[in-house]
Amino acid sequence: MDTNMILAVVGIVVVVVALIAVSVWMQKSRKKDLDKALESKGTKPAESASSAKSQGQQAGSESAAEQQGTVEAQESAESAESAKSAESAKSAESAEPTGTNEAQQPAAEAKSSIESPESVGSRMTRLKAKLASSANPFGKALFNILAKDNLSEDDWQDVEDTLLLADVGAEASERLVDELRRDARVTGKADASEVRAALREKLLDVVGRDTDRRLNADKEGANKPSVIIMVGVNGTGKTTTAGKLARLFVADGRKVVLGAADTFRAAAADQLETWGSRVNVPVVRSDKDGADPASVAFEASAKAKEENADVLIIDTAGRLQNKSNLMDELGKIRRVTEKNLPVDEVLLVLDATTGQNGMAQAKVFAEAIGITGVVLSKLDGSAKGGIVVSVQKELGVPVKLVGLGEGPDDLAPFDPEGFVDGILA
Repeated sequence: MDTNMILAVVGIVVVVVALIAVSVWMQKSRKKDLDKALESKGTKPAESASSAKSQGQQAGSESAAEQQGTVEAQESAESAESAKSAESAKSAESAEPTGTNEAQQPAAEAKSSIESPESVGSRMTRLKAKLASSANPFGKALFNILAKDNLSEDDWQDVEDTLLLADVGAEASERLVDELRRDARVTGKADASEVRAALREKLLDVVGRDTDRRLNADKEGANKPSVIIMVGVNGTGKTTTAGKLARLFVADGRKVVLGAADTFRAAAADQLETWGSRVNVPVVRSDKDGADPASVAFEASAKAKEENADVLIIDTAGRLQNKSNLMDELGKIRRVTEKNLPVDEVLLVLDATTGQNGMAQAKVFAEAIGITGVVLSKLDGSAKGGIVVSVQKELGVPVKLVGLGEGPDDLAPFDPEGFVDGILA
């Protein structure tokens, strides 16, 4: 075999090998591209290879099967989704009433816990009946003495002593006795009904039948909000009276705000907040004991002004360490409050059972901050009922409200006729 032939054979072999290599490379490249395309459609490589081998023979049946599988998968997914939606709706439907009830229950409980205070007219009728039914030796003792025939000097002395023991005061007692001695209905032959009528008339005179006892908040042209500052020594029922006064205004349809400016007595703010919560009245208080009372009064007046309340009632401390400190503190409370709102009323709360012993304290408060009226707490128709007369004479301001009993609505405007009729019953 010559050299040319050998070269030709070698060339043919090289070409064949090259063609085989190119063919194998192209086949692998095509397979890779196919695998990638199938992977992007979510088909497994093994299934792709099997599908590629039988593609020409089973294209029609595979396409149909694929379409059927897709439809079934969609139906299955839709069914699952529908079931899930139905279950969620059912769960939400069953849960919704529970949530609503849970939300409504506290609101319903809060609403049901709000009390409806007794009306003013009903209070006055009931308080008059309480006076009449209580032990009141003041009025009864006077009547029993005056109903005698031909009163002696000793009898008249007994009348004066009874008035003094009732805390009517020396000057008022003497004047009342003089007027009774000049009344023919008493000094003549005693007639019980005439004696009672004479005594009633004279008592009404000394109590003050024509005195204007309205709270300034009730008068025509009153400021809004009308500010009331409560003062009095601890133990007179000052904070309790502030809470009861709020109820009195609420019963009249007024919007009230309470200010807890007694920051020195630990339980004062809590006590006032309890009163307020019963009739849905907001209370402005400090977060800590011993805070500046004037700052609380300032915040309370700002809140009352912002909420357009009808009345703001400010409770103050009743400490009496010394007169100077009391005057400074109460004066500051008034001045600071008046930066927001004018102060219309300063009510002195006085314990009626202390009688003349409470008059010295009353005078200190009257000097510290100009009082406009007196609230007599614990006026139970006892022998100390004459304090009504003496306190008005000493302080020069009327008794505007009286408390008779421990009930939340045992506070009412002072009615002179009801008071006198009650103690004479």
